Amino acid sequence: MLMPKRVKRRRVHRGRMTGKCTKGNKIAYGEYGLVAMEPAWITSNQIEAARVAMTRFIKRGGKVWIDIFPHKPITQKPAETRMGSGKGSVEYWVAVVKPGRVLFEMAGVEESIAREAMRLAGNKLPIKTKFMKKEIVEEGLTLNYVYLEETDTVYYMGYYGETPTDETTFYFLYFVEENYASESKASAAYQSALELYQDGTDGEIGQLISN
Repeated sequence: MLMPKRVKRRRVHRGRMTGKCTKGNKIAYGEYGLVAMEPAWITSNQIEAARVAMTRFIKRGGKVWIDIFPHKPITQKPAETRMGSGKGSVEYWVAVVKPGRVLFEMAGVEESIAREAMRLAGNKLPIKTKFMKKEIVEEGLTLNYVYLEETDTVYYMGYYGETPTDETTFYFLYFVEENYASESKASAAYQSALELYQDGTDGEIGQLISN
């Protein structure tokens, strides 16, 4: 079970989960990822259950990365306790997750196996999740994409190099079209986005974002 090593005097305020994830929203190590679509507190037990579900399905081979860590302590007072006498003791630890956060990464397996393993892991979590894929489409350029069925949107994020850094420049390519209603049709949007990127087109579809 994941938890911090130094835990003395770690009781904190509840905090907020507004906004979207700005860090940890890219696949940095593996080929596939599981992305959070909702804000939540994910407990160390849930992280462990998702990890076990993935590793059991892929069996031998492949590698799994856990991109979140339960740093936040959650306190609780005993039942039927009167007010006062200070803050309660730490009961469990959670990771604060915002929409867009990459929770797990995987490499060394086929896409169909990775997709099913991520689906099983997502069933262990209290939020909606999406499968994410990283593709190297030309020398030096890497594209991540996520397809959202609810909004019928294909999001693309491209950057140079295999691992992004703080100085990396990102190209965020996105589509909102009615006819992209399935994962198979997302490949058409993928090719169109790549052509727009190669042409250097900016505006509604190709937008340049610096990290």
